[in-house]
Amino acid sequence: MAARQGGAAVPGTRCQIDISADGSYLWRLTATNGRVIAVAALTYRSYEECRTAFERMCADVVGLPGGVHHTSEGNGWVWRLRDPAGGALAVSSRAYERHSTCQAAYERFRGLLVDIGAGAMIAWEDMD
Repeated sequence: MAARQGGAAVPGTRCQIDISADGSYLWRLTATNGRVIAVAALTYRSYEECRTAFERMCADVVGLPGGVHHTSEGNGWVWRLRDPAGGALAVSSRAYERHSTCQAAYERFRGLLVDIGAGAMIAWEDMD
């Protein structure tokens, strides 16, 4: 089901909420070209809790820490957006070969969240 949030449009960007095999929910943000921009670092007990967490992250993004890090294997770069206590809220959907490319993707993601948090419309697409 697709729905809209008020404000100016974020063209083609969708937030999808998936249900995992264990019944937990998680979101993923997808670009116009179908590429996943970011995924939830946490799972949630209900659809409503997952959607609320995504919307809260968008509203609070300016005050949230985060940054670019080496992958756990050490051969690439990933980014993480963290809550004020340091726990991960969102992570890059893939590893990047170059630090600069990862940093640019992280900055675009944060900018997108700022737009959404300021009332930009985004399509919601629920998947199972």
